[in-house]
Amino acid sequence: MGEDLKEHCGLFGIYNHPEAARLTYMGLFSLQHRGEESAGIVSSDGRTLYKHVGMGLVEEVFSEEDLNLLKGRSAIGHTRYSTTGSSLLRNAQPLQVDFSRGSLAIAHNGNLINALFLRDELEAHGSIFQTTIDSEVILHLLADPRYAHFEEALTDSLLKLKGAFSLILLREDELIGVRDPNGFRPLCLGRLGDSAILASETCALDLLGAEFVREVEPGEVVIINRDGIRSVRPFPPTQHSHCIFEHVYFARPDSYVFGESVHQVRQQLGRRLAKEHPADADVVIAIPDSGNSAALGYSLESGIPFEVGMTRNHYVGRTFIQPSQQTRDFQVRMKFNPVKATLAGKRVVVIDDSIVRGTTCKVRLKSIRAAGAKEIHMRVSCPPIMHPCFYGIDFPTKKELIACSHSVEEIRKFLEVDSLGFISLEGLLSAVKQRSSYCTACYSGKYPLPFGKEASKYILERKFAGEARPASAGERDPK
Repeated sequence: MGEDLKEHCGLFGIYNHPEAARLTYMGLFSLQHRGEESAGIVSSDGRTLYKHVGMGLVEEVFSEEDLNLLKGRSAIGHTRYSTTGSSLLRNAQPLQVDFSRGSLAIAHNGNLINALFLRDELEAHGSIFQTTIDSEVILHLLADPRYAHFEEALTDSLLKLKGAFSLILLREDELIGVRDPNGFRPLCLGRLGDSAILASETCALDLLGAEFVREVEPGEVVIINRDGIRSVRPFPPTQHSHCIFEHVYFARPDSYVFGESVHQVRQQLGRRLAKEHPADADVVIAIPDSGNSAALGYSLESGIPFEVGMTRNHYVGRTFIQPSQQTRDFQVRMKFNPVKATLAGKRVVVIDDSIVRGTTCKVRLKSIRAAGAKEIHMRVSCPPIMHPCFYGIDFPTKKELIACSHSVEEIRKFLEVDSLGFISLEGLLSAVKQRSSYCTACYSGKYPLPFGKEASKYILERKFAGEARPASAGERDPK
């Protein structure tokens, strides 16, 4: 019952570069935080697509020989966490198919709320699926033989999708980027000399020394080929619903997401948290790494010194031997360890980005107390998470969210801390510029996309686990 959250995926694509596969490999390193279960690259030499995918981290999946076999001047890459579909090799992306109009590969970040409805409909008409992930639905829609031209198939297929989808598609001679009309997940456009790049976050551009051009806008399709870069907008205008959790937790602090510096937004969250929940303490520490910027903001606003109180082991991968049931907290202690010299005899403010189930958080706090902390004042830079997400974050079911069934005081007692404070929803939104453009459903229960008759069984059965849908489903957050 770990605390770490999973976001669907990281995407990278490049067009017209002699080292396309190698640069994609490097770009995926920058996006490793967005997915650690599998990684893959598909490249094109203008005639043929070449594919290599595998389970594990980027460095575990690709060898020098693998990269040499990925020929061509264009490529797309993907890092994955599973939010729909099991963690299996056949579900690793990019997915690649050959059909009547040529070859096509797709990489997807997000979650389609009508995926099972579409899948049932496609299977009723003879489609045979090879994976259990929602992304394959898009390929089957694109392969419909009734369309004479690919672009017609693309626009019509996209209009059938509901939910969160940032996509990068690769054809033999074309790279395509897509962002859903709500703009749930990020996607940006960059340039490296004569090469065009698409990526989930700007940190991937920075690694390559590429220039950030702009974000792919919500509802936009960017088509990149030998004629240049062209924009198509097949979707009707709608209210934007950027995922606020990208700023709270998922995105790297050196990235710009939704037009803002992630580090600066998190620092503002920390400042607001210090105003809403001050503490009489000696030191401020962060749960690294996502808590670092907020902890700095809390320190600057409160005047309490910011110190390193927890160290993170960045070399704990997915393949180390799992602990026994009797020592199931050992994995947590392998990843984080307290700095006793900072904590011993001190009144400590601990800043974390979120509390989900609370179990892992409790283990971390216990280690801080064991290191000699005199008092522990827990501060959280997002509001209590009380509702599941259907747009690409693998929150547990509603009944597993500790804030759904416990008051703040009950959570404080469970964590065994001296005080506990969550930032308010108003405080969270005060840290971003376009507050009306964000989805906050995991806190408010007000979902920007309604769950109609096409709602996935995944939503109604798995996420709510037999509970009735919330009355607020389908309502728009007025903020």
